[in-house]
Amino acid sequence: MEKSAVIDQYKRVSGKPLESKPGHYTLKIILGKPGRIFILVLFLGMILIPILFMITTSLKEPIEIRLSGALFPSQGVTGINWVKAFRNVPLVRYLFNSTVVALVSTFLVVLIAVPATYSIIRFSTGGWFLPAWILGTYVMPPIIVSIPIFNMVKFIGLQNTLAGMILVHTMMNMPIAVWLIDSYIRVIPRELERAAWIDGYSKWETLLRVVFPLIKPGVVATGVICMILSWNDFLFALILTYSVSSNTFPIGISRYVGEHGLQFGEMSAAALAGIIPIYILVFIFSRNLVESLTRGSVKG
Repeated sequence: MEKSAVIDQYKRVSGKPLESKPGHYTLKIILGKPGRIFILVLFLGMILIPILFMITTSLKEPIEIRLSGALFPSQGVTGINWVKAFRNVPLVRYLFNSTVVALVSTFLVVLIAVPATYSIIRFSTGGWFLPAWILGTYVMPPIIVSIPIFNMVKFIGLQNTLAGMILVHTMMNMPIAVWLIDSYIRVIPRELERAAWIDGYSKWETLLRVVFPLIKPGVVATGVICMILSWNDFLFALILTYSVSSNTFPIGISRYVGEHGLQFGEMSAAALAGIIPIYILVFIFSRNLVESLTRGSVKG
């Protein structure tokens, strides 16, 4: 069906013009409700089936995991994989390390990114170069800077320490934090800040008392995103840490690959233990996350 015919059909059925958003309504008509439901189910399946597979694998007997390809346990449900996951590998330590690194680095990122972004937007700090440099850092693959960062951390004596991981995660998450907070600060009317200055507020007081309360939802969402990025980091944890005292959760998962092969059941249980906190965070702050990412994607 041609585009003009689709538009005419929509006008006859709804009595509404289509000129304002033709692409949106045309796609809606072409797909129809069954098509949209199919796409939704397809995407949900792509996301949920791997998680379902991990759940069922973690509840199977070890022998069944190797001999049976069935999705659900056929020999009964067992918790032995969960017991072994925490007994054979110091999983609690890895989860603790990841929690410390994620929380502290996220706090530092927000603490620096909010005033830095405000200064860049409102007072043109750094001219055109600083925003361009921050954006360039954001789109640059982390593997490119892995060797310089390794040398830097080794030079300052923070290799194989949580402090070194916190420093690196703070640096690597700063660009995306600035990019997200930027979209919130730009929509605040400048008149509010000018009124605060007339009332005698300093620039810091204006930021803390006027601007920050308005961008607080965006700051929370930015913090959650940075925390997730820090929690999931594997590259820098791999090259900067090499002992149990500093290994984070993604590195801990690799400990389930032993001389007798991959321990699927234990690894599935450990993976679930690691992603449950992330899903809880996303569930609690889902509205803020969607709004923050949407603002950032359409920021002009």
